Amino acid sequence: MAENFEFLFKFLVIGSAGTGKSCLLHHFIEKKFKQDSSHTIGVEFGSKIVTIGGKQVKLQIWDTAGQERFKSVTKSYYRGAAGALLVYDISSRESYNAVSNWLTDAQNLANPNLVVLLVGNKRDLEEDRQVSFLEASQFAQENDLMFLEASALTGENVEEAFLQCAKTILSKVETGELDPNKLGSGIQHGETAIRRFQRQSTSTSVNPPSCSGCKI
Repeated sequence: MAENFEFLFKFLVIGSAGTGKSCLLHHFIEKKFKQDSSHTIGVEFGSKIVTIGGKQVKLQIWDTAGQERFKSVTKSYYRGAAGALLVYDISSRESYNAVSNWLTDAQNLANPNLVVLLVGNKRDLEEDRQVSFLEASQFAQENDLMFLEASALTGENVEEAFLQCAKTILSKVETGELDPNKLGSGIQHGETAIRRFQRQSTSTSVNPPSCSGCKI
């Protein structure tokens, strides 16, 4: 059975190992915490259809391994991505310090219009916080990123992170800044849009514009 959606967006979830990337993805798709989470080996995949601005959009999400030994594999997935969640752990200064390197990789390897949202995960570990909201917010502003804190454990802001990134991508599509027909944009027309284009094309060919003053 064909899925009905207007657009497909390719998403990445990137960041250091142990930041909870897989748990964020799992909570977004399954709406529950992943109890038996282990380090991702290479890349994991998930997808979900969401409603944004009255349109059905399918998010095709690639969860990349954060360990250094898998970087040569995961870097190939940056190409052709429309959006990325860049994740760090608010209770780990080390994971936050690595954010700038992850951002540099994304900017160098993905398309220049990649939409990036910085996510401070593990918001539930407030007592162990090592990175302040203000510090991360300033970094996001300086690098033209969106930013929020979330918790894969409680679900706080998990859906909002994906939706906010997707809304920005859709807005860029609607303003013409992003072109779904351009190779490597990370955006594709879905079955719903394709069928609509086909109907419009058929209608135009069956009913050509009238021209009362035309000479034959």
